[in-house]
Amino acid sequence: MTTNNPDRAVLRGLEHAGASMRLRAALAIGTTPDPAYVGALVERCAVEPEFQVREMLTWALTRHAASATVPLLVAEVRSGRARARSQALHTLSKIGDRRAWPVITPALLADADDEVARCAWRAAVVLVPQGEEGALAVVLAGQLGRGARETRLSLSRALIALGEVMLPAVGAATTHPDPHVRTHALATERLWRDPDAGFEFAIEEAKRVVALGVAGEEGR
Repeated sequence: MTTNNPDRAVLRGLEHAGASMRLRAALAIGTTPDPAYVGALVERCAVEPEFQVREMLTWALTRHAASATVPLLVAEVRSGRARARSQALHTLSKIGDRRAWPVITPALLADADDEVARCAWRAAVVLVPQGEEGALAVVLAGQLGRGARETRLSLSRALIALGEVMLPAVGAATTHPDPHVRTHALATERLWRDPDAGFEFAIEEAKRVVALGVAGEEGR
């Protein structure tokens, strides 16, 4: 049922000090979707510290019409708050409405905040229009070698999710002058060929290949 005025008790539940109460409020909203709550859900996503509650908020938003949620989430992506941006991107990836694609800019895909960038990579793979996958792969490959393990794994997964179209861009990165970029590119290729290899194994194997390559060049 749709109402013009949200239940104040439910809104208070979203802001309750107890995470379990916030979780229940988000569950209640998602169980009975009502556009009157969409703004409150998006606002709570921007500040919610608990992972499980954030996931429930995202689920609740996916239960509403994209026409009501996507414009507000796009506005959040363009805001200056890292948590708001990353959570909005995460939610957009779950909704999967390609009308949100214009917000996925090259600058966003290279965002200085690792969590924002990781969420942007995942969203980009879901939202990219047909025929633009190759161009996206080139932009994503430009981030190879970035960050710690979780960031690199997220990028490898995003590239692999694009399919064969990513191979030329990743292949070109295997000859990059930066050994970190080469290692990450080689590991991504390894995971593409053998998804069961595991990221740690792929990285260690790539490190050996890069080290042997450097040693071979020095011995010439």
